[in-house]
Amino acid sequence: MFESFLSGLVVVFQPLNLLTLTSAVFIGFLGGALPGISGVILVVILLPVTYGMDPTAAFMLLTAIYGSTVFSGLITAILYRAPGTPEAVMTSFDGYPMTQQGQAGKALGIGVLSSAIGGLVGTIALIVFTPLLASVALKFSSPEYFALAILGLTVVASLGGRLIFGLIGAALGLLIATVGIDPLTGTSRYTFGSLHLAEGVGLIPVIVGLFAVSEVMKRSVTQEVHQPIKKVRIKIFDMPLLRRLGITLSRSSLLGVIIGILPGIGASTAAMVSYSEAVRWSRPPEGFGKGAPEGIAAPEAANNAAAMGALVPLFALGIPGSGTTAIILGAFIMHGLQPGPMFMMTSSDLIYAVFAGLFIVNFMILIFSKPFIALFTRLLNVPYSALGPIIIMSCIVGTYSVRNSMFDVWLMLGFGVLGFLLEKLRFPLVSIILGLVLGPIAESELRRSLAMSQGDLTIFFTRPLSATLIVISCLLLIAAIVMPLRKRARMNTAAS
Repeated sequence: MFESFLSGLVVVFQPLNLLTLTSAVFIGFLGGALPGISGVILVVILLPVTYGMDPTAAFMLLTAIYGSTVFSGLITAILYRAPGTPEAVMTSFDGYPMTQQGQAGKALGIGVLSSAIGGLVGTIALIVFTPLLASVALKFSSPEYFALAILGLTVVASLGGRLIFGLIGAALGLLIATVGIDPLTGTSRYTFGSLHLAEGVGLIPVIVGLFAVSEVMKRSVTQEVHQPIKKVRIKIFDMPLLRRLGITLSRSSLLGVIIGILPGIGASTAAMVSYSEAVRWSRPPEGFGKGAPEGIAAPEAANNAAAMGALVPLFALGIPGSGTTAIILGAFIMHGLQPGPMFMMTSSDLIYAVFAGLFIVNFMILIFSKPFIALFTRLLNVPYSALGPIIIMSCIVGTYSVRNSMFDVWLMLGFGVLGFLLEKLRFPLVSIILGLVLGPIAESELRRSLAMSQGDLTIFFTRPLSATLIVISCLLLIAAIVMPLRKRARMNTAAS
């Protein structure tokens, strides 16, 4: 294995391949930093270009773009609360408050280092533990996927501090996720006869609207005085802070790898789950959402580790672990290659070159992120009266480019208004996103599970993994109800 990896490094450092890898990183930086553009879009755009390329260079290009876009979404998430990619949604909750507090450089430094560490952990796991992780993923069936989705919903629904609002938000996200064609029966649901809704409500219009557009509206209404920042000092290697974040980075990277290898779950879910775990293990948790460094480190380490983990089922089983890896699977087939159990034996040179390329990409993130971010931080000196329309225009272009649909643009603007109004009620917007992301997984896996058991609900409790996850979900929900009541009782006792 080690010899194969060294051979892969030799291939990576060939001049043309190294140039391809470097170009891919900068393309990924740019695409991930622009709201509405994601790794899926970039891979789809460049897919025809790779047809005439050598397969090794082609897949180094596509996988490097994939990894770097997952990282660069944090830039606009931290600076403007406009996540460049869905994976960076959670990063904005603590990254943007740090920017408002004049700590943009510190927040960006934490994000860069956490992304690189998570990516390295994920890549090492990809190289060393691919057979083992693939066998673990095979043990998950529909009941386990449904239980995992429920766990994510119950955890994040209680993060907003107001449990009822969190549950309402998760339910609203679940409702939005049901719009479109039923994935199992093919019938239309809640489309009201509109062909635009037949494909469902897109994740990009909802995310961009709720977070980016609503923030521009809020800043415009409050007429905040824009304080120009002459220079943002990004310190990546802050050893005292790194020691403080060590446990968070380790836990989140491990969670990211595990969740990433589960087909169809994705890096966005990994970021959400790791953020919720960081809140749960924090003492005290009240600082989250107000600029906690752990709130940046946890999702960034997890989403980059999950991006690498998503490649495990692709290479080992021929099953894509995310939307982007599904496109990459199509690229393999286009080049006459079929990932699967025999792929590691028949195409080991290509695979280890890709592994080595991903390993180098994480070091490129550390090296090239500061000069690239410097180009974006200069925008902080632009008055918000000019910057706001630029952000809105980039959101419109990015949202339209996903499906070439003006309907998605109107949806984005509508969710922007909704997000603006909900924020006035201190409504946890992340619970809506979580319901929308996990809703299709929960629904389809629930129905498949019931089909497996012929309608017997005990299937979720007779399987050890799913039963454990459901019990944990129930305990977390009970704790979210009981703990505030106990705290209120203690306060009443102390007052009396």
